[in-house]
Amino acid sequence: MQASRTGNDAAPGAATDEGRGGDHEFLALERELAVFLRRARASSGEMAREVHPELEPAAYGLLVRLEDAGTQRATALAAYFGVGKATMSRQLRALEDLGLVARDPDPADGRASLVRLTDEGRSRFRRVRDARRARYMRKLAGWDRAEVAELARLLHQLNAGSDD
Repeated sequence: MQASRTGNDAAPGAATDEGRGGDHEFLALERELAVFLRRARASSGEMAREVHPELEPAAYGLLVRLEDAGTQRATALAAYFGVGKATMSRQLRALEDLGLVARDPDPADGRASLVRLTDEGRSRFRRVRDARRARYMRKLAGWDRAEVAELARLLHQLNAGSDD
């Protein structure tokens, strides 16, 4: 097994960063994000099914956004997630059919509607979110609270930079 130039042990079978222009930090970031994203997708699927057995994994993020930001127009949700209006409309229709969200007329523009969590949607979402938080707390029990806060800050910084 080869050792990387950073002095860290390379994973078995992993190539080193030699000859790649010294971008080893970014290659390491790419590797770790790939693992993180794969696990996050699987976790989103599990959480979506816990909210409702017929909920699509991608729609779980809509519940998160509506809980965090409150009632919004579908166009604002589509812009936030970087998806088209048709995709957003389909996902919201599915959530409506499951009784998790509702649309109300927008008082500022009668042609538009505002999307909100229903009481049932909020209750189901919070139950799953609280269980997920408990899992994070168990998994990160050995971490200092400042480290958890720093990870959250760095992930926020990365996500905010993705808007460019």
